[in-house]
Amino acid sequence: MKLKTAQRHQVKLRIGLSGASGFGKSYSALLLAYGITNDWSKIAIIDTENNSASLYAHLGDFNVLSLNAPYSPERYIEAIKTCEKANMEVVIIDSITHEWQGKGGCLNIHEKLGGRFQDWSKVSPRHQEFIDTILQSELHVITTVRSKIDYSMDSASNGKTKVVKHGLKSITREGFEYELTANFELINENHMAKASKDRTGLFMDKPEFIISSSTGRKLMQWCNEGLTIKQAKTEISNCTTIDGLRHLYQKYHGLKKEVYPFILQRKTALESISNHVIPLETIINQTKTNTNAVNSK
Repeated sequence: MKLKTAQRHQVKLRIGLSGASGFGKSYSALLLAYGITNDWSKIAIIDTENNSASLYAHLGDFNVLSLNAPYSPERYIEAIKTCEKANMEVVIIDSITHEWQGKGGCLNIHEKLGGRFQDWSKVSPRHQEFIDTILQSELHVITTVRSKIDYSMDSASNGKTKVVKHGLKSITREGFEYELTANFELINENHMAKASKDRTGLFMDKPEFIISSSTGRKLMQWCNEGLTIKQAKTEISNCTTIDGLRHLYQKYHGLKKEVYPFILQRKTALESISNHVIPLETIINQTKTNTNAVNSK
């Protein structure tokens, strides 16, 4: 065991978007993802919404993984792992609602087991493994979740009955929001959003707003707070391997435009050094040849 100083740039974002159907969750998630990575080709969306992601193909060349029923936790986990192996930077899970109440999802699994309270002992670990996969992923993860609008019939001051809207209730297991870096509730058809959870402090208790790519950029700036070009240049110049340069490029992802020229320059220098190094086998063979020549004399 070893203690080390916490560094925010090591954090991977876990962002949630919740809202009723038609409130713009998929569209907002894609814009948010682009703000985080600034590269459409590094974005993957796990689409459980009947290929709805393809409606936004005009935005850029992002990647789509269509996920159909059964919506078991294990199939979601496999989809996330597929995105990781493809070297994506941001994965959008649109939506996680199906993992909970879709065909083959947790509620469906529980019902097939008998629907008894004790049957949750078999379902809950599977759901938790899905949550852990999200939390432990090496990618930035954006999840969307369907919400239903809660209403009640209340009595007004004039004695008449009126319908009162109580807000949105996310359709997934209660408590997921607490695991997130930030959660944005989309509250109407105009895509207006507000933060219901925000560890960054950037959006909480602020006026309603429309999510855009600038929202993602703000989140990445928060992640990379404290990192400087000077620090990056020092680490790059001291790096001795190509793999090390790849690591530094990911570390300073929020400053990638600024550090890329230094990364490229150092890579060229390392390759030049490598080309001029005489392999050990060659040295050994030359030594043997010279030894034999001396012995023959």
